[in-house]
Amino acid sequence: MADMLYGRIIKALAGFYYVEADGMVYKTRARGRFRNNRQKPLVGDFCQFDLSGHQEGYILKMEPRLNVLERPPIANVDQALLVFSITEPDFDDILLDKFLAIVENADIKPVIIITKIDIDDTKMDDIKQRYAPYELHFIDSMSGDGVEEIKSLLKDKVTVVMGQSGVGKSTMLNALDKTQNIATGEISQALGRGRHTTRHVELIKMYGGYIADTPGFSSLEMKLTPEELSTSYHDFRELTPDCRFRGCMHDKEPDCAVKAAVEKGTIAKSRYAHYLVMLKDARLREEKKYG
Repeated sequence: MADMLYGRIIKALAGFYYVEADGMVYKTRARGRFRNNRQKPLVGDFCQFDLSGHQEGYILKMEPRLNVLERPPIANVDQALLVFSITEPDFDDILLDKFLAIVENADIKPVIIITKIDIDDTKMDDIKQRYAPYELHFIDSMSGDGVEEIKSLLKDKVTVVMGQSGVGKSTMLNALDKTQNIATGEISQALGRGRHTTRHVELIKMYGGYIADTPGFSSLEMKLTPEELSTSYHDFRELTPDCRFRGCMHDKEPDCAVKAAVEKGTIAKSRYAHYLVMLKDARLREEKKYG
């Protein structure tokens, strides 16, 4: 009789799933019934599997997920390090606000990492004010105190690293663990963005937790509905019960607590402006979908 084991998928590559269980890593495939049910195992999933040969086997059962991200395709994430640079490439607050909406909608804690402040620190105070509701870390270089600060965030967490290409994600991961040798791309001066260097998602064990490097990109397709977007940001969500109307979209409704917070300055006007743009786009998607 085959041995039954329980573990976590830490890598998916070329149709194989590498599952860590009891300190060992096993190479597995998914049974056909998962394809029939349109259920694809993801990195981060917990599963039961049997061994059909030496350190090889088949996934038999998937455990329920706490959350899932489509891009990168990963499940059961505790926190997201959103890595953005002040310069080279320039700080992209619109992309950051999109990331924040996506990860908070999935009940993943966002931690904002701002890099390259040794090149330009003039925007730090403005960023601190705009993103005061979030945990912020400013890194001047990928060594010394900056890296030690990031190491302390990883213990007992599954962490996904996200951000625009060229901001220093792979450099940061290499600084955290010099044995990884994760490929880094040069900034394309002509395009103003980095080359995509990460080819697959993999959980790497680091400092008492797991960290995943993911493909970098400079644009992001939003799929949130207007209702999901209106309650994604945790500071918007906390104020929503104080809005006059139930299901307030924080747009044209009177007596909106979120709009009042914007007027008071407790929510940055730039973040709210980005929210309205995303809300308009979400409504257009709904119209096209249901036409």
